[in-house]
Amino acid sequence: MALNPVIRKLVDKRVVLASASPRRQEILTNAGLRFEVVPSWFKETLEKSSFAAPYEYAVETAKQKALEVANRMHLKHCRTPDVVIGADTIVTIEEQILEKPVDKQDAYKMLSRLSGKEHSVFTGVAIVHCSSKDTQLETEVKCFYEETKVKFAELSEELLWDYIHSGEPMDKAGGYGIQALGGMLVEYVHGDFLNVVGFPLNHFCKTLAELYYPPPKHTIHHIKHDSIPSVETFEILSDGECDSSDNTSCKGAQKQKSSRIIYPSGKGINSNGNFNMTVESQNGVKENKTQFPAKLVQLLDGFKASKVLFVSSKLKIFDLLKGKGAMTSVDVANCLKASVRGTERLLDACAALGLLEKTHQGYSNSDLANLYLVSDCEFSLHDFILHCDDRIWPLFTHLELAVKEGTSQNHFAIGKKGEDLFQDFYYQNTEMKQHFMSAMHSIAKMTARDVASAFDLSQFRVVCDLGGCTGALAHELTQIYPAMKVTVFDLPDVISSVSSFQPSRQNTGQISFSSGDFFKDNLPESELYILSRVLHDWCEEKIHALLSKLSAVCKPGSALLVAETVLDEKGTSPARAVLQSLTMTEGKQRSVLEYKQLLEKYGFTSVQIKITGNLLDVILCFKKVSPR
Repeated sequence: MALNPVIRKLVDKRVVLASASPRRQEILTNAGLRFEVVPSWFKETLEKSSFAAPYEYAVETAKQKALEVANRMHLKHCRTPDVVIGADTIVTIEEQILEKPVDKQDAYKMLSRLSGKEHSVFTGVAIVHCSSKDTQLETEVKCFYEETKVKFAELSEELLWDYIHSGEPMDKAGGYGIQALGGMLVEYVHGDFLNVVGFPLNHFCKTLAELYYPPPKHTIHHIKHDSIPSVETFEILSDGECDSSDNTSCKGAQKQKSSRIIYPSGKGINSNGNFNMTVESQNGVKENKTQFPAKLVQLLDGFKASKVLFVSSKLKIFDLLKGKGAMTSVDVANCLKASVRGTERLLDACAALGLLEKTHQGYSNSDLANLYLVSDCEFSLHDFILHCDDRIWPLFTHLELAVKEGTSQNHFAIGKKGEDLFQDFYYQNTEMKQHFMSAMHSIAKMTARDVASAFDLSQFRVVCDLGGCTGALAHELTQIYPAMKVTVFDLPDVISSVSSFQPSRQNTGQISFSSGDFFKDNLPESELYILSRVLHDWCEEKIHALLSKLSAVCKPGSALLVAETVLDEKGTSPARAVLQSLTMTEGKQRSVLEYKQLLEKYGFTSVQIKITGNLLDVILCFKKVSPR
């Protein structure tokens, strides 16, 4: 298919999506694109009235999002991306832009206005190519937009409010999501369906192909489809053809009378995560072709890739290669006291996965390895990786039994079974406790910035992080909010071991540690309580006890901040959270609506949810003010 040559062109490049939207991530992943997610911090404050047409606003916002991420990665993280993709989706009716509703009343106004009418959905997309010259960032920007017409049915008041109360409208442009419950509001769609979901894949594919392999004019054909804008089709390039961007110099393109492939807008992705293609042969006969199931094969090899990462981390290969330049497999094997044959194959596997770089001189760390896999780097995931190997891998080894029994297989993984797993195993074993805390500390450092900055928390001066472990989130909070004082509240065995995790420049006056059990003991007074990676672990009985206690101690107007991975409406994304649930703990993962209903049940209102694109999403809610 047309995107395949582009993917091969990008396979060794750092491609970044400047968006936290799970819908955009899913569309691009299904297309076979490999990318990182770095949500943009660009504040969408552009003056809409200054743009001649709505689509110009969407394009400019997408461009600014992508450029902000490119500059931030280049300057702050010292890792210049090769390609950054920015996108912004807006809904317009009568030339007025409708973005995400600020509350339920705003959602009602938007949806009422759309009822029974046709409106336009525009997505602006920016593709930014980056390079670094003399430490300066240089960029080349390609922008485009896609428009899709959508007609709503006449909506009753009951249907409107039922949909609004589902929670789905709150994080979506125009107040609806066509791929989920919002689909019941729609009478028809003219144009690219995926554009309404959040990303115009068809137009994106063509633009990439034009950038990397611009077709000669004589190969372009205009095809007209019912209810779909005119699309251009172009000749497919074989695997080895056209490594040069100058298509006219490719002999293969001149020799081969290749088939034309037609991509109907929004209809190209099949259930296997590949493209369904209509191929028109030379005699004019159309045949349906289904590509090789690359996504399925990737899943089949997934466990091998995980084990390569685990073993390489356990052998500290990334530590060994740090700052050494290239090392040969013989040198690495000698340092590890391992076989040359086995070492070379492991190093090659790491290179194939993008963890190492291989040249004729030998092997060296990739930027990814230097940033996250070296054990002593600032945001190292080394200890968490070892935790996954030692504790999570055995659980999934016994997944079949876990599914049949519906219970955790901890007794196979660590020899313990029952409610007091952490007390009996981790906290009575000093070495295991240290390993567990190191693993949790690495994840907390990775997520702390996004959790702390998801909402403006400057109004809170006194904060309590319940189950805050090593205080990684507390330190991030005090960096962002200098007037804030944070108490980290955790079990006595945890608090007694936190000293080794404290940064050299800690704000001793702003952070304090207090020991106790938040189920049994009194909680410190606070204006804002935090539960980070807590609720998903516990059974309904424990959650009831904890939230009832918090509801009782929270004063009206005080707040609760919850950091968890939030599932989509279907409960199937992000995949990482769904897979984690297979460990069969007593707890569960929850969707946006489930978290809202849970928190409102205990008197917390104005529930706001921010999908960060990091491992944790963030929920902020306030204790209900009693009526006078």
